Amino acid sequence: MNAIPAHLDHLVLATPDLAATVADFTRRTGVAPAPGGAHVGLGTRNHLVSLGGGSYLEILGPDPEQSAPGVPRPFGVDDLALPRTVTWAISPPDLDAAVAAARALGYDPGPVHPMRRRRPEGTLLEWRLTDGDTAHPSGLVPFLIDWGTSLHPSASGLPVTPLLSLSATAPEPDEIRPLLHAVGTDLTLTAGPVGLSFTVDTPLGPVTFG
Repeated sequence: MNAIPAHLDHLVLATPDLAATVADFTRRTGVAPAPGGAHVGLGTRNHLVSLGGGSYLEILGPDPEQSAPGVPRPFGVDDLALPRTVTWAISPPDLDAAVAAARALGYDPGPVHPMRRRRPEGTLLEWRLTDGDTAHPSGLVPFLIDWGTSLHPSASGLPVTPLLSLSATAPEPDEIRPLLHAVGTDLTLTAGPVGLSFTVDTPLGPVTFG
């Protein structure tokens, strides 16, 4: 099993307090995440760090400059008491083909939706991703994403903390493994409460986040 899953695009570290979590990441790693941008209408914004190899970490939390949205914020941010790695994303070579292949194998990643946000300097990023009630609720099965013609976030001069490993625990790992196979990736899984953790290399040495 590879320490880095196939087609890894990014990890999502969600938090109820974005500024505090960014400060904690900076303190623990010696690397300051870069501002990403706001998800207008969803009530969130993010900070980003490159993980090397064309992938990145998204630290996502409530945006104090937006009013509360009329719907729950993405990734269960409204229900979090502490920061947590809630899910991850892969970028298959052909998003639509990957969704069709997963459905043929008995797993529906959900419908494909367009999204957009502006980087702090004004560049518009547009992408498509799977998102729906049919996705596995644990967050251990990644959602799928396609950046189209937009510059990938990892290629925009982000600070870097190379990813050393990504792993997960689940009460029934054998339930998750076929779903990972269906979307064309893998993940080191062991038995335990639902959880994702990753380790990055930093100027202060390896650091693990859950």
